[in-house]
Amino acid sequence: MRRVPAAGSGVAEGMAKSVCVNGHKRPAAAGEDAGRQRTARKRRKVDGGGQGPEEKSSCLSAALFGEDCEISHDQLYELLKYAALGRSHNAAQPSWCHISHQSHLAGVVVIILNEMSQLHFYKFYLQFKHLRRVFRHRFTLTPSANFPASLYGEGANLKPQNTAQGLNSTSGDCPPKSSGLQRNPIIRKYGEKKQGLTSYTLTLEEQKKNDYPIKGSPECKGYIYTECDQQRTDSSPLFGLDCEMCLTVKGNEVTRVSLVDAQGQCLLNELVKPETTVVNYRTKFSGITKKMLLPVKTKLSDIQTRLKKMLPHDAVLVGHSLNSDLQALEMIHPSVIDTSLLFARNAGRRFKLKFLAKAVLGKEIQCEERLGHDPAEDARAALELAQFFIEQGPAKVAELNLEKLLTDEKLAEASQNKAALQAQGCRVQKQLNEPPRVSKACFLDCLQVTGQKPLLLGREEPDPSGLCRSNLSSSNKQILQRALEDVPQSTFSIIQFSLGPEDIAAHPLAGLCAKVRSKLTDMLTIYAGPFEESFCLKSVKKEFEMCGPIQSLTVVAETYQPYVCIQYEVLEAAQLAVESLNETEVAGSCIKVQRPVTAAMLDCDVWIKELELDVENEGVIYVAGLKKSLTEADLQEKFSQLKDLETLFLPKDLQSGKHRNCCFLKFWKPQSALDALEVLNGWTVKGSKLRTRNALASGHLWRWIRQMNHSNGKQGGSIVHEKREQLSDSEQDLRKKVKRLDQYIKKLYGSLQNNTLCIVLFPGANSMHGAQSGLGLMGIKDGRGRSAH
Repeated sequence: MRRVPAAGSGVAEGMAKSVCVNGHKRPAAAGEDAGRQRTARKRRKVDGGGQGPEEKSSCLSAALFGEDCEISHDQLYELLKYAALGRSHNAAQPSWCHISHQSHLAGVVVIILNEMSQLHFYKFYLQFKHLRRVFRHRFTLTPSANFPASLYGEGANLKPQNTAQGLNSTSGDCPPKSSGLQRNPIIRKYGEKKQGLTSYTLTLEEQKKNDYPIKGSPECKGYIYTECDQQRTDSSPLFGLDCEMCLTVKGNEVTRVSLVDAQGQCLLNELVKPETTVVNYRTKFSGITKKMLLPVKTKLSDIQTRLKKMLPHDAVLVGHSLNSDLQALEMIHPSVIDTSLLFARNAGRRFKLKFLAKAVLGKEIQCEERLGHDPAEDARAALELAQFFIEQGPAKVAELNLEKLLTDEKLAEASQNKAALQAQGCRVQKQLNEPPRVSKACFLDCLQVTGQKPLLLGREEPDPSGLCRSNLSSSNKQILQRALEDVPQSTFSIIQFSLGPEDIAAHPLAGLCAKVRSKLTDMLTIYAGPFEESFCLKSVKKEFEMCGPIQSLTVVAETYQPYVCIQYEVLEAAQLAVESLNETEVAGSCIKVQRPVTAAMLDCDVWIKELELDVENEGVIYVAGLKKSLTEADLQEKFSQLKDLETLFLPKDLQSGKHRNCCFLKFWKPQSALDALEVLNGWTVKGSKLRTRNALASGHLWRWIRQMNHSNGKQGGSIVHEKREQLSDSEQDLRKKVKRLDQYIKKLYGSLQNNTLCIVLFPGANSMHGAQSGLGLMGIKDGRGRSAH
């Protein structure tokens, strides 16, 4: 996903560090006096929750679309640590979301709905009225075999439980290793099996996306092509390349080039004379000084000629963010491995070369004692990283747990910096003189050491000697009453509600999954017709593709006149087809467009209406009709003209990696989204006539539907007609309990102070019967009783 800076939007850079609506800034208008500016600043500080005009409001922002909406327990833990402890206790800002003014949080409340998963939320979507209308951010949560243990910390003193909730008797029990690997972005990208080097070279699409010089591109006119056109194999030679640049009148120009072979021998390490006047030598990073370049006669053209002669015709170049080196060299090479992309991370982030060299190879490079970087050293490090990845395979690399190593390194640096300040005599609070180890093993202990008393209420409650004790006699109503009394007294609370083992046993996950899958399949499916016997199926497909990506299209021949069954990949596409193509002429026939009639679909209109009102879809619109030839850059350029645009999300095909013919646009203000709907409907972008509507499927739901479609194992379009039986007593009872549970959470949420971070978790399940993803909802309560951005 890419964040698009819209005109006048004031969007901060960085995917997860988006500025919240309450903190949205604008430049002062010409002639605006100082008094009005002061008034505007005060307004931005007020959150509407009874706080003084000078008190800042905490804000939460996150980019949760597509693959970026799945959050691991480590990432959730990362958020809780920062929210509860803050930077003053060496807790790092979460990598996947951003909290502004953390120190102004009134508290953190975590509500756990035990034994429940993402399936339960959508099975009882209409019953969870409060949850879906209050929390602005949702994410898929990876399932855990022992959720409380993973949340409290691996070293937490969980006592043996003989409860129906399934807590293991061993402390800190974690999901199987392979389960954790599946969530690693490296495994998601490459799989677990070893592959040859050709599997890791960038495709042409990846090179275009990452700004590599491309042969035939107008932007690369005058660039030198290496002519290394021979077919690559897994035995093709690897060469490490790195350049140092100085800033000149022309821009970034190469001042030093290094090339190393597969054995690490340096084949080229040459200083280069820039063509134009140097503005900044960047000596601290490049190591280049004016004195060094004075006697140099070598020009860029000389280097280009030498590199072209040195590289074999099947050479594969390796580098870290190699695109910038090739751009500076003004050279095009068809086969590259980029280690900044090879060691994949979530949300488009990248590891630095220095960190990877230390964490993977155990080598220290770019040392501070040395003036500037050594390009030969950097080229060798990148080459060895690629060789390690190829030889060891993705699974071994994923097991290194680079994200955790990076977090630990940052914590260590923060601790060293604090120690240095103490040595200089800076005054520090007494409890910070020996900072607690902020780690997963002792999170709750850290809170206690810092003076905070964590509150744990539910079926497991704290006892004097350990973390928690079993209290099966507590009902949800009793837990709520305790929470209403005790939560305001605590800055960090974990409240557990439970449907009870008897309800879960009566509604096994497998059956629940089948019902939800059937319901979503029916909502994604439409029937169109009747058509003439000799109708053109290609014309029908073309017309219905204008509404969005199609999963399958089949002709229904059992009827007197043929109908077409179309299953879409996104809910918005199916709804758009029903709204825009019903009773229109398609392929020479005036047709009807309708969803299948099943017992589960009788309340489809209610679902659609409620999904449109869902707070997470507020300010989000769906755009269809995009031609495949349109690039992401084309769309960014076109849509950046829209006012208050925050995010462009372009879904891509799971196998080909190419974008689908639709996208989602998220706006800072709901009104701006409504304005955009009017503007975009009928818009033409490079021959593409756009169709738009309000969004129905939020980021995590869109991802889940896509996974469901591809894991179904059956041809799309097959409709499961359920038996029209009366709801069983147990199901009616369960619906009442879920509705009551939603009311309990509403009461508890209403009692929270403004500026409180509230997180509601459906933990999911990871057992011998299979895994079901969990769901998280989060937000910071504002003065209107809703979660603030």
